[in-house]
Amino acid sequence: MKIQHLPERLLNDQYMDSLSSFRMYRHTLDQEIGTHWHQFYELGLVVSGTGTHHVNGVPFRVERGHAFLLTPADFHRIVPDAGQTLRLYNLIFTERMVSDDLAGRLFERGNAYSCEYGQEEYANAEHEFERIIRESDNWRELSGIVVKGCIERLLVDLCRSCPPSDAKSYKEPDLSIHPSIRKALVYLQHHFREQLLLEDVARFSGLSVNYFSESFSKQTGHTFQTHVRDMRLGFAKSLIEATDLPITEICYAAGFNTLAYFLRAFKARYRMSPRQLRGSMATGAGGGEREEANG
Repeated sequence: MKIQHLPERLLNDQYMDSLSSFRMYRHTLDQEIGTHWHQFYELGLVVSGTGTHHVNGVPFRVERGHAFLLTPADFHRIVPDAGQTLRLYNLIFTERMVSDDLAGRLFERGNAYSCEYGQEEYANAEHEFERIIRESDNWRELSGIVVKGCIERLLVDLCRSCPPSDAKSYKEPDLSIHPSIRKALVYLQHHFREQLLLEDVARFSGLSVNYFSESFSKQTGHTFQTHVRDMRLGFAKSLIEATDLPITEICYAAGFNTLAYFLRAFKARYRMSPRQLRGSMATGAGGGEREEANG
C-alpha cells in the first residue's frame, strides 16, 4: 500500500487575519492540488481550462462555468487536464460572513454543492466575485456589508442552481427545528473534527446544558454525542474510500481520540472494519477508475 502524509488542513489564521472573515483569490492552476480540507468554507467558479475536481472522493469534470462550495466537512483535490491551465475565482470565508438563517438552509442539506452554470448564471456570479475584488482592493466605509451581501447572493444562487446529490432521498430542511438547535447543527458541521464539549456547544447556541441536550435529542432523533460520532465516522469512511491513507491517521484526522474506540464504532456502524472496507473497495474496483459524476 502506498503511504501518504496526512492531507493538509488549511486553517483560518493561515489565510485570514484576526479582523477578516474572508479572502478572495484569482487562482491559476497548471498542476495537481493534492487532497486537503479546510477550517473555512471555499466557494469557487472556473473561468477557463478543463480538469477534474475530486470532492469527497467523487470526481467531477470541470470547465468554464463549473461552480462549487465546500464546507469544513469536505475534502477535495483538483487535477488540471494534461496541457491545460485551470483559472478560477476562489473565495474563502468563515461562518461569520453568512447569516444564521442562510447557513442553516445551506448546510442542512449535508452534501457539497457542485454544478455547471449557464451563461446568465456565470455572468451574475462573475459580477459578484469582481465586486468583492474591487471592495477588497479599495476598502472603505461599509465595504464589509457589501462583501457579505455579495457572498450571500453567490450562495443563494449556487443553492438554487445545484440539485441535491441524492434527489430521491433529499428533503427540504426542517424549519420547525428550534433556531438554537439549527445554529448548533451548523456549528457542528464546521467543527466536528475538533475536540467538542456539549457544554461549549450549548453555550454557543444560547441554551442551558440540560435544555440543549434534551432539545437536541428530541429534535434530531439522536443524542449530541451520537451526532458528532456519526459525522466523524462518515468523514473517516469517505477518506478510506477515496485515499490510501493509513487507518490510524484517518482515525485522528476525523476527530477520534483513540484508535480502539474508532475501530469499534466504525464496525458497529458499517458492519465491517475500516480495513475490510478498504479491501472490498480494492476488490470491487478491479483496478479501474471510479465513474465520474456529472456536475
